[in-house]
Amino acid sequence: MSIEVTRGKKDSIIERIIGALGLYEIDHPGAVINIYRQNSVSVRVRVIDTFFRGLNRPERSDLVWKYLEGLTDDDQSEISTMLLLTPDETERSFANFEFENPVPSKL
Repeated sequence: MSIEVTRGKKDSIIERIIGALGLYEIDHPGAVINIYRQNSVSVRVRVIDTFFRGLNRPERSDLVWKYLEGLTDDDQSEISTMLLLTPDETERSFANFEFENPVPSKL
């Protein structure tokens, strides 16, 4: 599995999210998935996948959240940001810029 934790350390919730998204990665082998904990109650996830081309945001969200449904409500509630981008969208996405260069959290 090549899901990368881009900042900080893994914890049990991040491990479970990685496990769930690992199934997405198997079904979408070209996808790039990154995850990190922003603060004690917030996990950020980014999925970059060419498969998203032609899909609107709700369609992308439905597709990815299907893999996260097996997580507990508490684990799901930790996901504060879910970026679902095509490779071309990463350069012009402000949300992607924030993912790459997060403003430090006070929590």
